[in-house]
Amino acid sequence: MASVELVRVAKNYGKHQVLKPLDLTISDGSFTVLVGPSGCGKSTLLRLLAGLESVSDGDILLDKQQINDLDPADRDIAMVFQSYALYPHLTVEENMAFHMQVKRVPKAQQQAKVLQAAKVLAIDHLLKRLPKDLSGGQRQRVAMGRALVRSPKVFLFDEPLSNLDAQLRMELRAEIKSVHQQFRTTTVYVTHDQIEAMTLADRIVVMKDGYIVQQGEPLEIYDRPVNTFVARFIGSPPMNLFDGTFGEQDGEIGVQCGDLWFALPKKWQQSAQQAQGKAVTLGLRPHDIYLHEHSKQPPARLRLLEVTGESSLMHIDWCGFPLHVQCAGRARVQLETPLLLAARSEGIHLFDAASGERLQES
Repeated sequence: MASVELVRVAKNYGKHQVLKPLDLTISDGSFTVLVGPSGCGKSTLLRLLAGLESVSDGDILLDKQQINDLDPADRDIAMVFQSYALYPHLTVEENMAFHMQVKRVPKAQQQAKVLQAAKVLAIDHLLKRLPKDLSGGQRQRVAMGRALVRSPKVFLFDEPLSNLDAQLRMELRAEIKSVHQQFRTTTVYVTHDQIEAMTLADRIVVMKDGYIVQQGEPLEIYDRPVNTFVARFIGSPPMNLFDGTFGEQDGEIGVQCGDLWFALPKKWQQSAQQAQGKAVTLGLRPHDIYLHEHSKQPPARLRLLEVTGESSLMHIDWCGFPLHVQCAGRARVQLETPLLLAARSEGIHLFDAASGERLQES
């Protein structure tokens, strides 16, 4: 295990800067997930750590030692790719043992480590098969096992589950988490899937346009997104956003969003009092809006209903605002019929209308 530190690390391709100078500390034994939209620089950052790309500026430290100029083979870092990258002519056992063969590890030790890793990943019955005889999930397990037998200081995962179907993704996600809990090897995992990020990570690093927007524990980022980009990106379905202005009605301080009025809880009232009449963006998670037959808000219109069994997702038009409303169970509603909705005031998030940055709570 090891700690990893990036100090003012940047990456340029010619005149195009893919990674802006950034600082990042990855604690020993942690599971850190880099998440963001395509092109944000997360995979480039992973390749810099692996040594597959050279840094344009800054330093990469592994246990306080600079590794900028070390070859990938000398970094004691194992990487699992989106593509399985298995040798098609070698068996599962030979694929997993390949690195140890190159390092001339004794045969008995090779076999013991391969068998141990194969049992952890539930592929010990597949050791004599060729990759062509395996399913996609089994091939990805072999790729993980090949990395695991190396006992590296750091594991790097580059979107390893994106080629798998939903059921396999769920199973392997649990497998990856289980392996980390068992071995506590420092892990850096890249994905564009924020569900993977939320369920796997000890710490999430949200990236956009080559820089870090926010980093922290999963629920910290979910509960207190620093801006509207993070608010919309972390959470599925995404947060609903309303354009509005601060105001006051019947002695209540709140936000007027077109024909909708949202009274503010105490934590936001200081910000509202200091900015009466100013534009603001109000955010509400889909589960913080609910059906309420005595609501004083104008009615909404149901455009689409998705029922998964354990929950219902309603696509709503509410006074010109398109939004998602999520509720437990099976919603008994009809398309194009008026719906009365209310919002949980404690679930309100407020952002600056111009910059999108989160406002200060009192």
